[in-house]
Amino acid sequence: MTQHNLWIAKNELELHLRAEMANRHGLIAGATGTGKTVTLMVLAEAFSEIGVPVFLADVKGDLSGMSESGEAKPKITERIQSLGIEGFEFHSSPVRFWDVFGKQGHPVRATVSEMGPLLLSRLLDLNDTQSAILNMVFRIADDNGMLLLDLKDLRAMLQYVGDNASEFTTQYGNISKASIGAIQRGILVLEEQNAEHFFGEPSLDIKDLMMTVQDGRGVVNILAANVLYQYPALYSTFLLWMLSELFEELPEVGDLEKPKMIFFFDEAHLLFKDVPKILLDKIEQVVRLIRSKGVGVYFITQNPVDIPDTVLGQLGNRVQHALRAFTPRDQKAVNAAAQTFRVNPDLDVETAILDLGVGEALVSFLDEKGRPSVVQRAFILPPKSMIGPALPEKVQKLIESSSLHGRYEDALDRESAYEILIRRAQRLKEEEAQKEALELELEERKAAFDEEERRSRTTRKTTRSQGTARRRSSDTPMEKMAKSMMTSVGRSLGTQLARGLLGSILKGK
Repeated sequence: MTQHNLWIAKNELELHLRAEMANRHGLIAGATGTGKTVTLMVLAEAFSEIGVPVFLADVKGDLSGMSESGEAKPKITERIQSLGIEGFEFHSSPVRFWDVFGKQGHPVRATVSEMGPLLLSRLLDLNDTQSAILNMVFRIADDNGMLLLDLKDLRAMLQYVGDNASEFTTQYGNISKASIGAIQRGILVLEEQNAEHFFGEPSLDIKDLMMTVQDGRGVVNILAANVLYQYPALYSTFLLWMLSELFEELPEVGDLEKPKMIFFFDEAHLLFKDVPKILLDKIEQVVRLIRSKGVGVYFITQNPVDIPDTVLGQLGNRVQHALRAFTPRDQKAVNAAAQTFRVNPDLDVETAILDLGVGEALVSFLDEKGRPSVVQRAFILPPKSMIGPALPEKVQKLIESSSLHGRYEDALDRESAYEILIRRAQRLKEEEAQKEALELELEERKAAFDEEERRSRTTRKTTRSQGTARRRSSDTPMEKMAKSMMTSVGRSLGTQLARGLLGSILKGK
């Protein structure tokens, strides 16, 4: 391992991933049980050792062992000896744990406004019409400076827009109450999935994922996703939101000697499943442009065909574990995977993909000029940290000793759209009550005046006193108040909020 070369695999040669090419993204593919998780660990450890922070999702619940030193178990010892690795030392990685539900790590939250209508539409599984209505709701909230922090804010805003649809039609377009209702039902489904734990404050500061420890190693951020993964749409949309946050928040840096961060997207097929074209185009654009922010994105999936060609073509560093071909469709997938590699005249790639053993892979990394190297069949190095989960009590101890402990644990609920709209509704209710009281008083005054006028006619008083009484009555403070209360009351609520490429709100802008 050097500053510019990360030793990842070995056959007759040592196969290195060049650090300056790591932001050109990558792919780890292979069938279940072929060694993808170990490859992920080896890559994460290698990046950490050169000072690059890493983010990865633990969908199986077995990556917490990276926080502890590995052990010289028979299979690992055999691998070390067979590869002729000298000076191999087990050690732990500097790990920080995160959890959307706040039970297995620091809570991870985002506000509804930060996620934006595009990602939220996918999360709610909305059709085009419903997505357009949701976009209008966000626009109305943005134009009026009303932050949507949590799901109750969004529900309140939807109800407000639906109840006052006619007032917004001219400026924003037709608003269907049926679509409003469909979105509200989608929010109920989200709440049944406990998604309310994710939406709120304090929201994640992306810089807290980009830390190093005193010895210079990058922190390995592990998201506990074994529960989150049970809700595939929430899982994939959450990771996509994090990726968009990195894209929007980080400055342009160009090509560096090493990345600023590496982002592993496990079970990547979920990201592209049934994704609308407008969102797919945005994802492709983010992947293409985020390399200039110094971030490398590595997709992990069972088969390369799970990833659209527009994205797959940008993944320069590849590790392909074994695939299975039990059906004609599987065989087509093997053929497609083989064609993505630069040809090695000494290797039948299509046959090799089917013959690879556990921990063995086809490897192709970018060279110093950014060209894919000739594909090699090699064994992935063993990890230096422990394979498998750490004990829960040890994980909890690491969480409590973290420098971030206490920053995200307690949820906040500052004034936002829900409170503003509740207060506005209460004010309108009070104004309506005052208006009704005023109208009642005016009716009583009019009745009294009519009675006085009747009596005046009876006693033949002059009409001058009547005119004076009318003028006096019309100028009373109570009647002036009635006119004021019958006038619409409004106020400016702030300037329009700015949004980025994937619809995420731009902080501080």
